[in-house]
Amino acid sequence: MDSLPPAAGLAHPPRSGIVDLGSNSVRLVVFEGRGRNPLAIFNEKAVLGLGRGLQTTGRLNDEAVPQALTVLERYAAIARGMGVAPLEVLATAAVRDAENGPEFAAAIAKRMPGVPIRILEGEEEARLSAEGVLLGFTGADGILGDLGGGSLELVELSQGRAGAMASLPLGAIRLADRAEGDVTRARAIAEAELGRLPWLEHGRDRDLYLVGGAWRALAKIHIAQTSYPLSIVHHYVLRREEARDLCGLVMGATRRTLEKLPGAPSKRLQDLPFAAVALRRLLRATGARRVVFSANGLREGWYAVQLDPATRREDPLLTAGREMAARYGRDTELPAALCTWTAPLFAEESSAATALCEAACWLSDIGSHDHPDYRAEQSFLRVLRQPGIGLDHHERAFLALAVALRYEQEGDAAWLHTARMLLDSVSLHRAEILGAALRLAYTLSGGTPSLLKGASLSRTAETLTLRLVEGGGVFAGDSVQRRVETLAATLGLSAVVELAPGSV
Repeated sequence: MDSLPPAAGLAHPPRSGIVDLGSNSVRLVVFEGRGRNPLAIFNEKAVLGLGRGLQTTGRLNDEAVPQALTVLERYAAIARGMGVAPLEVLATAAVRDAENGPEFAAAIAKRMPGVPIRILEGEEEARLSAEGVLLGFTGADGILGDLGGGSLELVELSQGRAGAMASLPLGAIRLADRAEGDVTRARAIAEAELGRLPWLEHGRDRDLYLVGGAWRALAKIHIAQTSYPLSIVHHYVLRREEARDLCGLVMGATRRTLEKLPGAPSKRLQDLPFAAVALRRLLRATGARRVVFSANGLREGWYAVQLDPATRREDPLLTAGREMAARYGRDTELPAALCTWTAPLFAEESSAATALCEAACWLSDIGSHDHPDYRAEQSFLRVLRQPGIGLDHHERAFLALAVALRYEQEGDAAWLHTARMLLDSVSLHRAEILGAALRLAYTLSGGTPSLLKGASLSRTAETLTLRLVEGGGVFAGDSVQRRVETLAATLGLSAVVELAPGSV
């Protein structure tokens, strides 16, 4: 068989990479592109426990140091092979606090020549964590807590802006070491440390944003325990009492019990009770009304500061929709026309609801290249599970359902159950209206903006009217009549089709 010629002109978008050298794990993340929503195309972690025992010895874990150097050498090779530039190593609490931290950093420089190595101060680590959270929660308002192995970074967030910040020696590994493995002693230590920050009280009745692997592990346990329909930690929300109960369960559990908990990661079991202690004390100190989990943190914060200001200001929800439309759709001019076309159906809506409808219009053609028998399901899953960081679970479910219904999927399909569980009755109805309207628009236009100009919608208290311009390439055939009647019925209205003279 003849070999295929090289793929000319298929250079990948620019790539950047960050090595997060933490007290518990060492991780390489490679991002592709410079878009508003970070797209991680490689993410590898090694749990080594560099900071374990630091509280007692003052040094990095002697067993973990050579393992870490081997892993870092691998990461450097991967980054070279993937064409990553820039690549940077960020070292956090363990390296900055250990007496042999500078020696370790020098050893890294030999293994990763030419790669910058930054040992972050606590406040700098907190600032980068805040940048990462604000990339996904643009209007975040409350207190941010980023729990690592060695330290807990805290930042006050006020309507999308970072304020007071601090770094405390309350990482899960360090807290366990300081308490000599005693959960009761850990509670007293955490309470005393948090008591040094009176501004934490500003979090009362606001949100507590949680970052860090040990806290994400708690979220995964809760997701598994409650059979929550979407296994995505980012934007997962717990009410205050739910979070307190979860912490109480984990704090009081034996290792054997923790091993049996669904969703509990085996490599974090010994740290989980101390992560739970830190969270429960933080809930008390802040008075937060709920906790919101973020998959974004320091690494995404590093990515965020690489972006130009204009890109950073883009709306993450709409940007995600536009990026998917460019990747999977047929015509990037159609979504704007669909927004105008569907607007009469949704009068006097909030700006957030309008943005959600606009995002659905951008996503409405992403199944165009899929097998026709699976377009609805493939598009549904693609939207529901997309990596867009600005989408909460409600938004994912709404958009996925609207797009599936746009492909005329029957509403009782079993795989739509996830979306239906995440939406209230009002949102379900809006998604059904929008899905039916988009289906009608594509039937009329064939997915082209020029034909869509030959049709328009209007509504009164009793009637939905579809107006068609003669000679514009659109006509009221059986499929159009059926779909306008379906849309009208969804709205609780009667359907009328009018023909108007003229040309487009």
